[in-house]
Amino acid sequence: MIDQLIIGGHAFQSRLILGSGKFSLKIIKAVVENGGAEMVTLALRRANLGGQENILDHVPKGLTLLPNTSGARNAGEAVRIARLAREIGCGDFVKVEVIRDSKYLLPDNYETIKATEILAKEGFIVMPYMYPDLNVARSLVNAGAAAVMPLAAPIGSNKGLCTKDFIQILVDEISLPIIVDAGIGRPSQACEAMEMGVAAIMCNTAIATAGDVALMSKAFKQAIEAGRAAYLAGLGRVINNRAEASSPLTGFLEDDHGIE
Repeated sequence: MIDQLIIGGHAFQSRLILGSGKFSLKIIKAVVENGGAEMVTLALRRANLGGQENILDHVPKGLTLLPNTSGARNAGEAVRIARLAREIGCGDFVKVEVIRDSKYLLPDNYETIKATEILAKEGFIVMPYMYPDLNVARSLVNAGAAAVMPLAAPIGSNKGLCTKDFIQILVDEISLPIIVDAGIGRPSQACEAMEMGVAAIMCNTAIATAGDVALMSKAFKQAIEAGRAAYLAGLGRVINNRAEASSPLTGFLEDDHGIE
């Protein structure tokens, strides 16, 4: 069976999406190659046309660009950023990110819904970043989102699956791919999220702040693959308040010939 990640009709083999916001341009290629990512985010300000260094010059050919609307404070700003990204050749994918809160950097779910609806009608493949809320996720589906990207913890915190229970609700109730975005700090946390049934992991800070970014990228790749395999295999049952032997506890001393 071929297990692919399908977003907006496009198929991907990798379930690691690389956020490039904190990466040095010089190491992006190495990180992508070691992590096996097929999609990488792009903040428009880093595609500095006419500047000395352009992130597009460092992204391997064939990689799907996911421009984000970082810096947008409302739906109107997010829509303008998305349109500009498409005009400069970044394609139809867009990560809608609307943040008004400068302290906690939490997404504005309601402005995100508005932007998603506008951009989806214009033919964008919209992947909205959101605080995990079932009603909001349903509204994003109705607005035309191609995936739903709930945060696990505040951006850049590396705190892990703080919103685990709410993400599980989305996995159980929403038919679109659920991609965990923000807060994953360790490969083990990425593996746990994949075991829950999420479709993919967006990772940035955990890799960018590691001692060896290329090696950590590889570790995330392997963890995500392991978690996905465990989910597809079906996790074993959990037994509470008692133990159950994995081997028989009776009869192992019996011998037809007798033991003296």
